[in-house]
Amino acid sequence: MIYIVPTPIGNLKDITLRALEVLKEVDLILAEDTRTTSNLLNHYQITKALSPYHQHNEHQVLRHLVEQLLREKKMALVTDAGTPGISDPAFLLIRECIRANVRVECLPGATAFVPALINSGIPANRFVFEGFLPLKKGRQSLLKRLAEEDRTMIFYESPGRLAKTLREFEQYFGPERLCSVSRELTKLFEENKRGNLKELCDYFNDKTPKGEIVIVVAGVN
Repeated sequence: MIYIVPTPIGNLKDITLRALEVLKEVDLILAEDTRTTSNLLNHYQITKALSPYHQHNEHQVLRHLVEQLLREKKMALVTDAGTPGISDPAFLLIRECIRANVRVECLPGATAFVPALINSGIPANRFVFEGFLPLKKGRQSLLKRLAEEDRTMIFYESPGRLAKTLREFEQYFGPERLCSVSRELTKLFEENKRGNLKELCDYFNDKTPKGEIVIVVAGVN
């Protein structure tokens, strides 16, 4: 069987007791970046074999992994931070495991967009997760469609593209649309900046913040 195991998005204490138990008992841990995962395992004094599994090799190793799982090997899939499958590789492996009747078990745990959504102050009863926007093809048409979305919208963005994306949101959604930008969640320098899109554009216009970023935007009224 394979376990899908969420890992902390910042603070290493944000891992469940069950996740630690699973990481100790499996035969192999599939990691997006083995160096990052090694830091987590060393912190909790867990010694396990690691194998890379990421967007650049998932197609090549997929069949081999399923064959190992069919021979009753136990594996855990982790990402650098958060829950595998949320803007990180997992879907292909899970789909192939299901097709091969390999048991898949997904543990609950950390993911960045949930705390960003809850502390945004923007309604969280109905929302849509968009992840990273397309860099070029389809970006403008998607923004035009999202301008009419009445649910709260959640996006991931890199620090270097944040100011540009906020300006585009202001252009397509309007300057008065409420928004929240969260970065470095659960870490020492966590920041949650709230306001309308014009205010946030002004704030981040001359800044290139560090860390992973979650943007929460109110739906159209």
